[in-house]
Amino acid sequence: MDIQNLCSAEAIRYNRQLILPEITLQGQIKLKQARVLIAGVGGLGSVSAYYLAAAGIGSIRIADCDCVESGNLNRQIIHGTGDIGKHKTLSALEKLRNLNPYCDVEPIQEFISDENILPMVEGCTVILDGTDNLKARKILNRASILKAIPFIYGGVEGFTGMVTTFVPGQTPCLECFFSQDTGQKEPIGIIGPVPGVIASIQSLEAIKIIRGIGKLLTNKLLIFNGMSMSFRKIEVVKNPDCPVCGSNTDIRL
Repeated sequence: MDIQNLCSAEAIRYNRQLILPEITLQGQIKLKQARVLIAGVGGLGSVSAYYLAAAGIGSIRIADCDCVESGNLNRQIIHGTGDIGKHKTLSALEKLRNLNPYCDVEPIQEFISDENILPMVEGCTVILDGTDNLKARKILNRASILKAIPFIYGGVEGFTGMVTTFVPGQTPCLECFFSQDTGQKEPIGIIGPVPGVIASIQSLEAIKIIRGIGKLLTNKLLIFNGMSMSFRKIEVVKNPDCPVCGSNTDIRL
């Protein structure tokens, strides 16, 4: 794949983006040169993977260790009934290749851990959170800090969701305001369109980071309430004593 230029078929495919003054040919080539890690191919990862592949991200690394279950299908739209029992990464790989053959998709069938996260994020431009537990998110957060890679957090429950963007060295990190693990073990209820809303915002943030445009959701947590159809932002403040991004911290994995 020639990452320095677009072929004529790609120019046609991305025409509606190329005509945007915020994107242009230069910006589309930047998208093609980018590599994004999507951690988790569930409700959030399904949508962000679709939109980023469609937008022309050149390389998408998808990491998930689970298989598709029937109970996933109300929200994990990259999978279908015929995919039940398949590894989620392989199910997603098939759909993304069909959507955009110009996107290099790398499936990683592994549980995210301290031992494998650094190779997983190696060479990535952005990390997108599609996980469903704080432990995995904290591992992603530490890798983000160590490798200086922007990390876009997303979370959903019921009819609500939230999203924020962490930029190492410039903003607070996940640990600054999610220091305690609640220990939630039971499945939570989720209405399908909510992860769609949050993942769409995550995808847009990733495109803006790669292109270097717009105002990011940094230092702000955007909270969406689907019942009242409202958005609100709350300020996220850096903890100077944060064990991950604090000035006297020496983090390791």
